[in-house]
Amino acid sequence: MRDVLYLERIEQAEALLKPQRVEVLRELAEPRTCTEVANRLGQTPQRVYYHVKRLLEAGLVDLVSERKVRGIHEGIYRAGARSYWLSPRLVGRIGLRRPQDELSLGYLLDLMEEVQADIAGLDRAAPELPSIGLSGEIRLRPEERQEFLHDLQGMLQELFTRYGGAEGDAFKLAVACYPKGSSDE
Repeated sequence: MRDVLYLERIEQAEALLKPQRVEVLRELAEPRTCTEVANRLGQTPQRVYYHVKRLLEAGLVDLVSERKVRGIHEGIYRAGARSYWLSPRLVGRIGLRRPQDELSLGYLLDLMEEVQADIAGLDRAAPELPSIGLSGEIRLRPEERQEFLHDLQGMLQELFTRYGGAEGDAFKLAVACYPKGSSDE
């Protein structure tokens, strides 16, 4: 099972974006037959098989083995990935991309689409992909915001200058800094 399956074909998105199919897919996190999934969801095996067949055709589910039960071949299926990402290209850009400054929400959204596409294009068969992911929260008073953004930009620019030569493996660094929305925790 892959960690992420990046969906770039509209047929894959159509197969996935049905509530019952998402339920079936969740049940297939572990290898199961359609009968087992049907029992867990309180549905008929035929109904589950219909959904599994569509997911299988779209490449979202894998047939991992078969067994013979009372003379009938029964498939054992498993979800193809732990997560499914929908490519922004499924809809495509509506209108022209306008030049945006680095402090705009539109720029951040474009950057996230680019990062998503870059990650989807990585060779997941490689034994070890050197990468790092960091996430944290910084609390700033309104009067500190500009100074913080200026300091962050300066530190990153220093890294780009220090390691921005023409030799060696290229790494992409994308930093997103945005106000966290309120949560009901």
